[in-house]
Amino acid sequence: MDSTFLAITCGFSALAVVVVIFLANAIRIVPEYQRLVVFRLGRCVGTKGPGLILLIPVIDRAVKVDLREQVREIPHQTGITKDNAPIAIDFLWYFKVLDPSESVLQVGNFEVAAQGMATTTLRAVIGGIPLDEVLSEREHINTMLRTRLDEVTERWGVKVTNVEIREIVPPRDVQDAMNRQMSAERVRRAVVTESTGTREAAINVAEGEKQAAILKAEGMKQATILEAEGQKSAQVLKAEGFSVALEKIFASAKTVDQKTMTLQYFETLKSLGGGASTKFIFPMEFTSMIENFTKGKDK
Repeated sequence: MDSTFLAITCGFSALAVVVVIFLANAIRIVPEYQRLVVFRLGRCVGTKGPGLILLIPVIDRAVKVDLREQVREIPHQTGITKDNAPIAIDFLWYFKVLDPSESVLQVGNFEVAAQGMATTTLRAVIGGIPLDEVLSEREHINTMLRTRLDEVTERWGVKVTNVEIREIVPPRDVQDAMNRQMSAERVRRAVVTESTGTREAAINVAEGEKQAAILKAEGMKQATILEAEGQKSAQVLKAEGFSVALEKIFASAKTVDQKTMTLQYFETLKSLGGGASTKFIFPMEFTSMIENFTKGKDK
């Protein structure tokens, strides 16, 4: 009785273990960014996922494929440029699996194959470009590498999305020449900057002197105008004063009679007699004035 129960218990235990193993091998949970390429008895039956996938143990075999964009590094590769200059380049290449089945069926390991293809493609591209263009046209080289790699990996169901050159190491003599060139360029820029500053300073000084001369001339012009206007006003006032004085003299002269004029003549003669002169000239009107004066006195 005990041995029978023990045998049954062991049988159930073994069955439970088999069921657990079966379920562990049959049930797969595939995330959104992965796919399973399923082979049944060696024949590809398609791509499964994402979600819960049931496989037949022993009969089915699944190969996991990641659909996310991946990046791989190509270490320093030495190439010869078109002008026979050795140069070392390393770069990164980005890829993404578009067809999981083709990536498994068409190539054993597409990453290793693509890396080898990238190395040979890099040497081929560099070999057709002079050193100066290699150093200055990275974007052009990136585009050429991406295009050629994509042409090869397309049949594997893989898309090369981008290629980025990370570092270019030219020969030592080329580096020394580049350093000398950059030093000379910096000196040239400094000289140009200094000369530009000197020229702008001279222009500013000349402009300032010009403005000062213009302002000075304008000031002198205004002063001359004001002075002329002042003289004009003074002359006008002086002329007006003379006119008024003459009017007053003329008005006063109208009231002066003949006797008064004769007395003024006598006063003038008295003044002349006090001088050193021995000859005197009398106007003809003087005799008539004396006669008038005498007649008036007799009356």
